[in-house]
Amino acid sequence: MASSSVALVTLLVASCAALAAATSYTVGDGKGWVIGVDYSGWTSGKSFAVGDKLVFTYTSKAHTVTEVSQSDYSSCSGSNALANDDSGATTVTLNTPGTHYYICNIPGHCAGGMKVAVTVGGGGSSGSGSSSGGGSITPSGAVLQVPAMGAVVAAAAGALIKVALF
Repeated sequence: MASSSVALVTLLVASCAALAAATSYTVGDGKGWVIGVDYSGWTSGKSFAVGDKLVFTYTSKAHTVTEVSQSDYSSCSGSNALANDDSGATTVTLNTPGTHYYICNIPGHCAGGMKVAVTVGGGGSSGSGSSSGGGSITPSGAVLQVPAMGAVVAAAAGALIKVALF
């Protein structure tokens, strides 16, 4: 019984640590996903990791969040998009290490600066190669549920109380 209690507590602590480690970044901070923001300046000094989320906020249908390859990023072409959303509130979960490329696919917007390259650390391939769809784009209409830390802590406390009673 004691070994199963230790295993349960270890599992709960590991789950809390994994949730706490992920970071959500609002692309462009308070300005959001718009023309006129220096997105390469925005990424500098940030360390992105697998599991982190990019939150794009913008006017629905006026912009897009389009994940593209490195060559399409360089040429501002969304014709071979890996993923695309124009809902106005897009969340991208960074699932793999490497560099991931996002543009606005509205004509002229990418050329006007609406493009961001995010290098995700981990797995030894950080900073090299091109994206192969390693992000998961979730439009605002989709359900993306991440439990709040308070709920996780409450669940862990409840489980520990049950273990202590037995």
